Amino acid sequence: MSDNKTEPESPPQRKKGPLHRLGSGVGRLTRAKARFDMPSVEGGLKIVIATDAWKPQLNGVVRTLDTLGQILTGLGNEVLYITPNDFKSVPMPSYPEIRLSLMPNRKVAQMINEFQPDAIHIATEGPLGRAARRFCKRRGYPFTTSFHTRFAEYANERWKAPVSWGYAVLKDFHKDGETMMVATPGLIEELSERGFSKMKLWTRGVDLEQFKPGDRSFLNKYKRPIFLYVGRLAVEKSIEDFIELDLPGTKVIVGDGPQREELEEKYKDAVFTGPQYGDDLTRYYQGADVFVFPSRTDTFGLVNVEALACGVPVAAYPVRGPLEILDGAPEGCGAMDEDLRTACMNAWEKRDPEACREWAQRFSWEAATRQFITNLETPGFDEEFWLRSAKMID
Repeated sequence: MSDNKTEPESPPQRKKGPLHRLGSGVGRLTRAKARFDMPSVEGGLKIVIATDAWKPQLNGVVRTLDTLGQILTGLGNEVLYITPNDFKSVPMPSYPEIRLSLMPNRKVAQMINEFQPDAIHIATEGPLGRAARRFCKRRGYPFTTSFHTRFAEYANERWKAPVSWGYAVLKDFHKDGETMMVATPGLIEELSERGFSKMKLWTRGVDLEQFKPGDRSFLNKYKRPIFLYVGRLAVEKSIEDFIELDLPGTKVIVGDGPQREELEEKYKDAVFTGPQYGDDLTRYYQGADVFVFPSRTDTFGLVNVEALACGVPVAAYPVRGPLEILDGAPEGCGAMDEDLRTACMNAWEKRDPEACREWAQRFSWEAATRQFITNLETPGFDEEFWLRSAKMID
């Protein structure tokens, strides 16, 4: 197998990165004993991001990882994404838009060997995440992970698997990383109570140039107020909690997923647009009066911040994600209530587009990217080293 082969030598114009140094000649030494010289990365960092969630999926994980890579490459770094698009794959049962890569170990090892990264980040716990984790453990390479999805709750919703089993699988997956990046302080506290450790905060950001207030007339063809949902159409998102509400105006549903056909057939009065991207997606946010987030299981909910950036208040349950986003926000940015209709009506009646936009500016991608870089823990290298190498400080 290729992940047992000797690694190719790095190009002569570039010194070996720290991971290559660590893997060459030290065999299977433990991380506690592993030592390597401070590398020279004048050309910027080379970072591998392994993810089972990728385009054409439309979700917060994909947008987060894609935007992170765009910012890092814009600063002069190199990012190699290892995604299902590079492998033979099959649709995940009940989630056909999610592709499960088949027998990825050999090719993942080859891709990492050829790229010779300075850091490896494993974003998901699927086949590609596991292949990258296997490679790192076999070579003694340090790596980081991130917690994006409540897999345990989703598996319980879909297949009735005990939540405790799901969290046991997740803890085992993340325990060997140098650190696990988590979106909010509240989620860190919750996961700590479940036995997770070595966690660091990695907040999410929003593209304030892409998502901003604009022409609201785009949705004037529908009766107002417009209550908008953007996201996957799947059972764990609790979309029916929203669609079944007795609300004035029109409910607009943007997105795709395994429940789409069922929901379209059942709720004739709601407007289903299918998935939207780029400027088209922004126009739906801009034209809405209230953004409704019915999910109780998301770790953050990037769509909430995108809506706020477009001047649209958020209505949600008081759960992780919305709680952290709206905590301390001025009146007019939205409302949370265990009665989702009450939250929707309060958000509409007290909406303040200027306050929404101002609050969203707290969630910048620059700050989120800096957090990611400083979380790239490798023994012997401090935060300043990573920020300087990534060209985020002089």
